[in-house]
Amino acid sequence: LTHSSSVMAAWDLSVTVEDLGPDAPPVTLSVTSELHVGGVILKLVEKTQIKRDWSDHALWWEQKQQWLLRTAWTLEKYGIHADARLLFMPQHKPLRLGLPNGMTLRLRACFSSPVFQTVIGICRMINIRHPEELSLLRPVEEKKKKKDKDLAEEIYDLTEVPLSSGTLITLHSKINYEESSCFSLRWLDSSRCLMQQGIQENDRVWLRFKYLTFYDIDPKYDVVRLTLLYEQARWAILLEDIDCTEEEMMLFGALQYHISKVSQSEPQMLSSSAAMDDLESALQSLEVKMEGENFTVLVKLNCVNVCFRPKRLTLKGYKQYWFKFQDTSISYFKSKEESIGEPIQQINLKGCEVAPDVNISAQKFLIKLLIPAPEGMNEVYLRCENEHQYAQWMAACRLASKGKSLADSSFQSEIRSISSFLAMQKSSPGSHGNTPANDESIDTHSLVSPRYHKKYKAKQLTPRILDAYQNVAQLSLTDAVMRFLQIWQALPDFGLAYVVVRFKGSRKDEVLGIAPNRLIRIDLGVGDVVKTWRYNNMKQWNVNWDIRQMAIEFEGNVNIAFSCVTADCKIVHEFIGGYIFMLTRSREKSDTLNEELFHKLTGGHEAL
Repeated sequence: LTHSSSVMAAWDLSVTVEDLGPDAPPVTLSVTSELHVGGVILKLVEKTQIKRDWSDHALWWEQKQQWLLRTAWTLEKYGIHADARLLFMPQHKPLRLGLPNGMTLRLRACFSSPVFQTVIGICRMINIRHPEELSLLRPVEEKKKKKDKDLAEEIYDLTEVPLSSGTLITLHSKINYEESSCFSLRWLDSSRCLMQQGIQENDRVWLRFKYLTFYDIDPKYDVVRLTLLYEQARWAILLEDIDCTEEEMMLFGALQYHISKVSQSEPQMLSSSAAMDDLESALQSLEVKMEGENFTVLVKLNCVNVCFRPKRLTLKGYKQYWFKFQDTSISYFKSKEESIGEPIQQINLKGCEVAPDVNISAQKFLIKLLIPAPEGMNEVYLRCENEHQYAQWMAACRLASKGKSLADSSFQSEIRSISSFLAMQKSSPGSHGNTPANDESIDTHSLVSPRYHKKYKAKQLTPRILDAYQNVAQLSLTDAVMRFLQIWQALPDFGLAYVVVRFKGSRKDEVLGIAPNRLIRIDLGVGDVVKTWRYNNMKQWNVNWDIRQMAIEFEGNVNIAFSCVTADCKIVHEFIGGYIFMLTRSREKSDTLNEELFHKLTGGHEAL
């Protein structure tokens, strides 16, 4: 009886087999609803009679935009009937990957895993550590300008090649101004696969750093990662995606000039890694010696001008106070004599933001502190007398913000690094005989952003860039790239992704800035920061997917809610969840990535 009823229940399922070619008719199989997916694949393979390795193949259900990867599930469990359009094809297919330096790689990528896993696979292939910092985005529609431009795109085909490390270095790239348009809206969803997002075989996507919080960069192991990061930073500056001062722009220009010059003579970025090791061990032994002397700095870090400026716009109100630094707090008093008693106020800097506001030619040495407060952030400005004082205070504030005291062994090296930063921004009076006073071969267009070509002629820019170049000409390639990235990361707007949102209860659109450690509410009209909320004060957040609204609760009963105007709610949710995930990474666990936690924090309702 059972035999005849199962015969009764048999029905025809037709499957298109990609390997038979585009014009081949679908293969029809006789199946029952009890048959599991693995059984369907077995029948298919027998019927095609092609001898090959089918292990990478799987079934794709076109109407549902879904892979049938659970081979033990029956057709009934998946809900598949005779009208289902199924395709049998490889899960790994060629993809054209645009890198930040304008190079395109053609490689095999996984079209069936969530994009997060696909990126891990791509990064493993091209030797990039910490793939969680990167993701894929849709390229900007490129305007076809000249016919020959399309032919000129160099494609490095890696579809057959298992890559050895260090093969990927090229620091020269073609200018691609198309990139400047808003990134935030084009990121692919990390929790869905390429096929589900309409990416087809041989399509072009971009690989970029998405979460700008870089874990454990080591020039010894991170050649490719550093190269691509440098290119992405360079374009962000040239395309004015991030704001910098004119002095900083000239220094960025000088460093780029130096990097492209040195990389021609030193093609392997890390020929100097042995020298780097020596330098590091020398610095460490120096720091150990200095550890005992660090406390004397407490005395030096005493007098500084300070002002509280709640608004950027008012420049008045610098008052001189007597300051003391202790552990991770600063206390201030009316005068030195009163510093024995109770301070006017004590401010704990742990978890605060520290940003430089320096103009060397104007002898302005300000340190901007953003102190966490229940209602957002309080701004405090410290004004230092000179470079020496600034370097010490800046170093102390940076350490305190990370919860480290002045006794920490890294205090002296932090001071050294800040001082060398300042030295590089100074203009040197005469040429050190390193370069001709006016190097004709310098192409200012590839070194500074278009705004400066409107403002100055190339012959005015050249001496200024070369002037700044004198201060960096001695750096090795690695050090120059690292220095470039450090200055980029120190810019006040570094790491911000912007989306237009509508806050609950508000009638106008505003901008939400999403940074590696905080959210910022920005007035769209004036561009002023209205409020700042830090992730480490966040208690919970959730999304109402029906009305596309995010609600976030912070400590101290602070609740905010907003809906997204420009970007998809999922993009914002993924940015915030992703940055919170980045904060969970720790040294001991650095070798294994907690993918489950990433999907939990970024996935939203579909992933769970």
